[in-house]
Formats: sequence, structure tokens, C-alpha cells
Amino acid sequence: MARLKKEVQLFIVRSLAVFNTPTETAKAVQEEFDITVSRQKCEAYDPTKRTGQDLSAELKSEFEATREVFLAAPQNIPISNLSYRQARRQKVLEGAKAPMIILDVLDRAAKDMGGLFTNRQEITGADGEPIKQTIYQLTPQTAEAIVKALKDDY
Repeated sequence: MARLKKEVQLFIVRSLAVFNTPTETAKAVQEEFDITVSRQKCEAYDPTKRTGQDLSAELKSEFEATREVFLAAPQNIPISNLSYRQARRQKVLEGAKAPMIILDVLDRAAKDMGGLFTNRQEITGADGEPIKQTIYQLTPQTAEAIVKALKDDY
């Protein structure tokens, strides 16, 4: 197999860096460049795999930089955006004919809008006020009385 052009190599490295599989990457190369590349050839461009250990320093650094950017910005992934998820649910709802599917989509949309699917917790006092804290100061006389009471009980 002929050596791939730098442009194709970078495409493969970036695709693998964003966690696309070698099979998905090979298919994307076929669509983008009209070049047939095997899954194994694509895997050789992943420095986290055994076959990619001998990858050039330039391609390794490109892989690492792309992965770092990808992991640092989850908001760039459409499904992590509430508006995108609700728009997709709307499309499903419009095409649904079964009552159970309609109810399920509506339920999930309401839960997502209410923040049920998030890990965020907000703890407040009554009526959203800050939690009231009572601070007790322990004086030496009070401490002695507590120690004496404990000794008397045991």
C-alpha cells in the first residue's frame, strides 16, 4: 500500500484522537478523500495502541493536542447541549404514533428541563435562604462540666 499523504495522516490521527474507532476512521477517509484504507492501517496512527507506538513525534503531538482540546470542551458535542437534545426529542415526538413512545418522550423532556439528569445539587434553607448555622462557644467552665458529667455517667 502506498504511503499516505500528510493531509490524510493528520485526518486519521485527529479522528482517532476524538475516540472514533479505526473502522469509523477508515470509512471517513473513504468518504473524505476517496481512498481505501484498512482498519489496521488506521489503527497504526493511534499512539495509545501497540501498533501505533512507532508513530512520528509530530503525529503523536498532534494526537495529544487534539485529544486534550476534545476532552476539555464537552460543550462542543451536540448531545451535551440541552437545546440540541430537546430538538431531537421534538422530532421523535412529531414522528411517534404509539402513545407509550409519546409519553416517554414527554417525560424525558420534562425531566431534562427540570435538571433531573444532572449531578448538580443545590442545598439551601427554608424558602431558598442560606442555611442558618448556630455556633456554640465552649468555655473552659462548660468543658469542665461536660467532662465531669461524662465521668459521673461511666
